[in-house]
Amino acid sequence: MAARDHGDAVADVRRDQMLAAASTLIAERGFHDTRIADVAKRVGASPALVIYYFGTKDSLLTEALRWSERSFYTATEEMLRSTDKLRDRLEILVEWTLVPDKQDELTGDWGLWFDLWAQAFRHPEVKKDRAELDAQWRALIARIVQDGVDAGEIDSLDVQSFAIMWGSLLDGLVVQVALDDPVVDYPLARQLALDVATKELGLPGRARVRSGKRS
Repeated sequence: MAARDHGDAVADVRRDQMLAAASTLIAERGFHDTRIADVAKRVGASPALVIYYFGTKDSLLTEALRWSERSFYTATEEMLRSTDKLRDRLEILVEWTLVPDKQDELTGDWGLWFDLWAQAFRHPEVKKDRAELDAQWRALIARIVQDGVDAGEIDSLDVQSFAIMWGSLLDGLVVQVALDDPVVDYPLARQLALDVATKELGLPGRARVRSGKRS
């Protein structure tokens, strides 16, 4: 049993190394210019071993994104434990999502998301994975809002509909920010997202400015 556990641990480490390499390479070069052989070379493995773990390049893309998103959801769980007010939680989520410090962050999660969206448009299997990842994102928003309802901070509402609407708004805004739109920059995108949340949820007051980034 101990030998099997050790083997599983080694396999997990090796798999994570491949996912880290894939995340970096796809962000640097784009999905189409990243080959299985490139990922294998980066971690000192054979292309056959990468295929053994992931099967196809499409699967490698979606698994790399899942891997890179782990840190975001881990940080979010810590934030939810330490921050109990709905408005504060929404502000932090907006800042982490819109990535004000793009030089550090755009080459990570959002670079992978852009490639995933492009692949999902034409490939059914990637489309399915995209739907699962978006469902996780909407579930997080719905959970945060439902906590606010349960705590009596806001009146009861259709949290699922809000999560779909607001999550889609944030996705659209981050594209504008990431591509350096001359009108929709980070401060405006942040304010629009929080203004919509304030209005739709019936939150009192006005959002204050905070600093932060998605990590």
